[in-house]
Amino acid sequence: MSRTAITEKNQAVHRHLRLGWALLLVFLSLGIILETLHAFKVDLYMNTENKTRRLLWTLAHAHGTLLAIIHLVFAATLRILPRENPKLQSSGSRCLTAASILMPAGFFLGGVSFYGGDPGLGTILLPIGAILLLMAVLRTVISMKDLDRPADSEEKGKQQASP
Repeated sequence: MSRTAITEKNQAVHRHLRLGWALLLVFLSLGIILETLHAFKVDLYMNTENKTRRLLWTLAHAHGTLLAIIHLVFAATLRILPRENPKLQSSGSRCLTAASILMPAGFFLGGVSFYGGDPGLGTILLPIGAILLLMAVLRTVISMKDLDRPADSEEKGKQQASP
């Protein structure tokens, strides 16, 4: 592996670790806010007319928290792969990051304004985010074939040792 490639891989790992922990902080905080709204029976959240809002904001919290954890797992996956995987580090990374913004935002915005029990227009973001998440997971699954291959440095050592 070249020195630049190692740096790029480490940068991707660090980026997903930072993003994962930051998203976890944001969405766990959102969960605490929602619990507080529930505890104090705030009409904005608890009124029976706002059942849709309560459901969508809970889904935003849950999906955001799960996606934060997926970023941490993605960082670990990048780290343990024996070789560089530019497609995973670029397209997989971008798809996961975009999905982590679009999906919780879609649920949250869908609950900000809703119409007779139907979610608001913000939910348009959900299918886009879901497709991007599937693309990131697919790219990660495809990259798992690298687990069966030796790292570049091991291959070079074997080639130098053979006559």
